[in-house]
Amino acid sequence: MTLEELLEAMRALIDAATAEDRPLSEEEAERYEDMERQVAALNRTVQIRSRQTAYDTPTGHGGTNTTDRDAHDARLRAEAFERYLRTGDQGIAAEFRAQSEGVGSEGGFLVPTEFRQKIIERMVAFGGLAENAETMSTSNGAPIEWPTLDDTANLGEITPENAQFGGGADLVFGTASLGAYKYTTTGVNDDPLRVSVELLQDSAFDIQALISRVFGQRIARAQALDFVLGTGVGEPQGIAGSTITADETVDVADVIDYDDLLDLEGALDPAYEQGAKWLMSKATWSAIRGIVDGSQRPLIFDQAASGIGGRPEKQLLGYPVVIDQAMPDLSAAVGPAIVAILGDLREAYLIRRVANLTVVVNPYSRANFGQVEFTGWERADGVVQNRNAFVALANQ
Repeated sequence: MTLEELLEAMRALIDAATAEDRPLSEEEAERYEDMERQVAALNRTVQIRSRQTAYDTPTGHGGTNTTDRDAHDARLRAEAFERYLRTGDQGIAAEFRAQSEGVGSEGGFLVPTEFRQKIIERMVAFGGLAENAETMSTSNGAPIEWPTLDDTANLGEITPENAQFGGGADLVFGTASLGAYKYTTTGVNDDPLRVSVELLQDSAFDIQALISRVFGQRIARAQALDFVLGTGVGEPQGIAGSTITADETVDVADVIDYDDLLDLEGALDPAYEQGAKWLMSKATWSAIRGIVDGSQRPLIFDQAASGIGGRPEKQLLGYPVVIDQAMPDLSAAVGPAIVAILGDLREAYLIRRVANLTVVVNPYSRANFGQVEFTGWERADGVVQNRNAFVALANQ
């Protein structure tokens, strides 16, 4: 199918669902996404062919390509320099010095500008919890509820022979729920991202693929913060948010020591030790790695020794360490802010995602300005599903 036929077919799917006031079926969604991939492939093919045409086009004078011209210039320079050494004649050598590459009027205009086809994107770490929590995906955002049960306070008992025994305490069930918050990529004044048609047509890069990737990163950053620090009101409930009460507190404000770590590890029920992991920021992890004994020997010796020859493994008291930069730093945490968590993160936290990232391309609203608008969104929610599966350490 041609690009025009694909776009028309995609529009027909959307219009049909809109006319019937219903969401796309699973089959329709798969067809739409398949056609999206075909459109992206066609656009990429066109761009690659355009770049190849540019590579194949001769440059320089009289059809001489860049390689031949450079070889010719190098040969003239060598001959001129040899003549100068033998006779002192500066004729051709002087000509080369007069025509300067750095000055446009002296020959700089003749030197083509090279272009490196790579975009350097600044990276900042985010997330960590999301990769270790339980994740579920749904096709729609309808609220989801499930029952909960905490019967750990009830015990069986020994009953003498022929004695009557009671029925025991009743089971007390609770409920938990998940919604779906819409995370969007809009920026200043809630305006969509606007890209000129000139940039879309002339760029040596796949602009639409770049925008989709950046949109996904923007939303992931916002979600990473909420999954850790969310209040649960109008946003996900964070695993270290204001609704979570700390199990242990550091003995000295802004200082973490070995006893603090042992106290927290001791507070974790052995039922959750098998899959337990630490969750903390890089700054807090660095502070823990700096703990030394009275002889200035690091208490986390294995990590210190391995760091001499290579990157140290992140292990603490035998449990893996997960870095999530949304966790408050030990030195920057104010009041009882939670700075470290230990537990079975997959059992403790549940993330719900609705479908995939949606990127909408709107070439119509700003057509009079020669611009195409891009908007993206993704729906998600998160909740602490088992508070008993982890313990939390807070700063004073």
